Amino acid sequence: MFKVILGIISVTLIWGYTWVTMKIAIHDIPPILFSALRLFIGAAPLFLILFIKGKKRSIGKENLKNYMIMSLLMSLGYMGVLTYGMQFVDSGKTSVLVYTMPIFVTVISHFRLNEKINVYKMIGLLSGLIGLLFILGTEILNVDKNVIFGELCVLMAALSWGIANVFSKLKFKNIDIIHMNAWQLIMGTIMLLIFSLILEPSHSIQWSNEAVLSLLFNGLFSTAFTFVIWFWILNQIEASKASMALMFVPVLGLLFGWLQLHERITFNIMLGALMVCIGIFMNTYRFKKM
Repeated sequence: MFKVILGIISVTLIWGYTWVTMKIAIHDIPPILFSALRLFIGAAPLFLILFIKGKKRSIGKENLKNYMIMSLLMSLGYMGVLTYGMQFVDSGKTSVLVYTMPIFVTVISHFRLNEKINVYKMIGLLSGLIGLLFILGTEILNVDKNVIFGELCVLMAALSWGIANVFSKLKFKNIDIIHMNAWQLIMGTIMLLIFSLILEPSHSIQWSNEAVLSLLFNGLFSTAFTFVIWFWILNQIEASKASMALMFVPVLGLLFGWLQLHERITFNIMLGALMVCIGIFMNTYRFKKM
C-alpha cells in the first residue's frame, strides 16, 4: 500500500507542476510544435517498454481506426488545443479549467455508458458549473477577448479529454493500454507537426535551457512516467479511489503558478477552484446507496 500512496503522490505532484513547465516552454517554443515534440518524447519510452517486454509493436489494421480516433481526441483535441489556448491563460487557472474533465465525463457517460446521473453527481455538476462561473466571470465582464478565447480552448480540451475517456471504455476493454497510447502519441505527433507547419510557419524558436528542460519534463515525466504509474495504480486500487487524487492537481497548479510565475490568485479563482474540486469529488467518489 505504501508504494501505491507514493505513486499517487508522485503523479499528483508532477501533474500539478506540469502547468508551470508548459507555460515556461511555450514562451520560447510555439505551442503546437511544443505539443508535437512532447508527444514524441512521451511515445519513445512506451515503445521501448513494448520492445523490452517482447510485446507486439505493429499497429494492426484492426486497431487503426480506433487508434486514429483516440489520437484526434487526445493528442489533437486535448493536448494541441489545450497548449494553444494556454498562451492566453495563466498556468494555475488552466489547471483548474482542464480538470473539469470528470464533470464532462459524468454527463457523457449518462448517455453513452448508461452510468446514470444520481443526486450526488447532480450536486457535483452544479458545483462545477458554479465554480466555472466564478472563474470565468471577471474575464467575461472585462471582455478580454484573448483570455476568453484561451479559456474556451482549455474547456474544449477538457471536453475532448472527457470524450476520449468514455471512448476508451467503449473500445479498449481488451487492448494493451501501453500499445494504444504509444501509437496514438505517434499519430498525434504527426498531426500536430502538420498543423504547426501550417499555423506556425513564422514563429521563432528559442532553445533556451528553461524551454528544453520544460520540454523534457513534459515528455518524460508528465506524459510517459506518470502514464505508466497511473495505470499501475488503477490496477492496484479502485479507479474511483485513485481518481480522488485528481482534485488536488488544480490546487497544486494554482500554488505552483503563484510561487514560481507570480500569477495572481483572486478570491473568485480560489472559490471557483474549490467548487470545481467539490464537483470532481462528487462525480468520482462512490457513495453508498441510501
